[in-house]
Amino acid sequence: MYKPILLTLLMLAPLLSQGQEHVHPVPSSPAPKPAVIYSCPMHPEVKSKTAGKCPKCSMVLEPGKELSDLEAAGLPTLAQPADTAHLHLEDFERMALEANPIIGQSKATVDAAAGRALQAGLWPNPTIGANGEHVSRVTGGGAIGGFIEQRFVTAGKLGLSRKVAQQDQAVAAQHQSAQKQMLLNSVRSLFYQALGDQLLIQVRSDLAKLAIRAVGVSRELANVGQADRPDLLAAETEAERIDLELIGAQNARDRTWRQMAALVNQPGLKPSALDGDLTDIPKLDADQAIEAIYRDSPELRSAEIAVQRGDYAVRRAQVEMIPDLFVRGGLRNNREYGEIGPQGPTQRRGLEGIFDVGVQIPIFDRNQGGVKAAKAEAEHARLGVQRTKLAIKARLAAAFKDYLDSSVAVERYRTRILPKARQAYDLYLSNFRQMAGAYPQALIAQRNLFQLQDSYVAALVNTWQRAIEIQGLLLNTGVTMGAGEP
Repeated sequence: MYKPILLTLLMLAPLLSQGQEHVHPVPSSPAPKPAVIYSCPMHPEVKSKTAGKCPKCSMVLEPGKELSDLEAAGLPTLAQPADTAHLHLEDFERMALEANPIIGQSKATVDAAAGRALQAGLWPNPTIGANGEHVSRVTGGGAIGGFIEQRFVTAGKLGLSRKVAQQDQAVAAQHQSAQKQMLLNSVRSLFYQALGDQLLIQVRSDLAKLAIRAVGVSRELANVGQADRPDLLAAETEAERIDLELIGAQNARDRTWRQMAALVNQPGLKPSALDGDLTDIPKLDADQAIEAIYRDSPELRSAEIAVQRGDYAVRRAQVEMIPDLFVRGGLRNNREYGEIGPQGPTQRRGLEGIFDVGVQIPIFDRNQGGVKAAKAEAEHARLGVQRTKLAIKARLAAAFKDYLDSSVAVERYRTRILPKARQAYDLYLSNFRQMAGAYPQALIAQRNLFQLQDSYVAALVNTWQRAIEIQGLLLNTGVTMGAGEP
């Protein structure tokens, strides 16, 4: 029973897909050329009659639909579908670098570290004060004066403290670079996920159109007695299932765009057409990848800077035992009387100079514990470089394995699996035309073809995301690091 139904489906399908008849338009006099409206691809609500830049995101306004006479005059008109603006990866990267708060936050961390480095090398402030001794009428008023006191830091302690702090500043700068790379990795990963969602919607939309066409033909055949009700119900059920898959793909696309909107800090960002080639996957080599990561990784640079910091910290701890010099000097007016003659006191003492010089003797505390701790931390930092390299190798091994699996799957799908599935589907259709095949076989072949196309799209997206992770120095694409933390 299936063969005549399917032959009829095949004959009627082209007719059903043709749509309505052509209607020849009536010639009319040419209308005046309408004005052009410029709009922002990121903020469609921003419109202008002249070219310029968006006041919200600084993107160049693109010419959109042409304004009617009413619109040019600023009057409302009937809503028309907006022209689609194609967005590039560079657009999202620029928006993220300009608007994501992690960039400003990491810069503030570097500025704070620079401030601490400046502070670490500053001399201690002098102390100015007043003093008095023997202030009473018995002594003639005693001695009253002022002094200035200064601590002189010895053994280059301030310079070493500043060098230690400067290494902390260098680490913060590496963390800033890591935050930027992580942000770009996330943007790129979401961009290719959105490209995959876009392609998947196209694939499932094509399948949905075929399913709806089959339902229409089945209904027409049922009306003329050429198909049973179970055949119609089966076609309607398959169309519903495919429609649900299409809705799921659309929801996945919307989720990706909401994530992208949050990442680039553009709440008004809506799904639109993307300009990118999902099938042009990069070719990577494991040895070259590890070499590039070792050369450019902020994570490894931070570990190496920590070694330098440890060395400076040890030297700083070792000179801590060398005492600083405390110097104090001043003037005072001594109103006590000097020599006392037969007639009583003869003359007040007058102005006198005073000074004190002192050092702390390192008898008990020679900073033994501080030196020991600094040496242990320096050794920890040296071992940290090796540990970081091993950790990078381990992460690269896992990421590169996933990249190879996905890239092999992409190539296999593209060159062998999908061509064979397409050939099988075409053969089943040919068999139907020759009344040598069954409807369930064609249905299974069609469903299998589209499922393989889904898997092909997923493999493309995964290949790109693993390549981005590897080319992005294996930095986490979740942008979850706290500011200033590795």
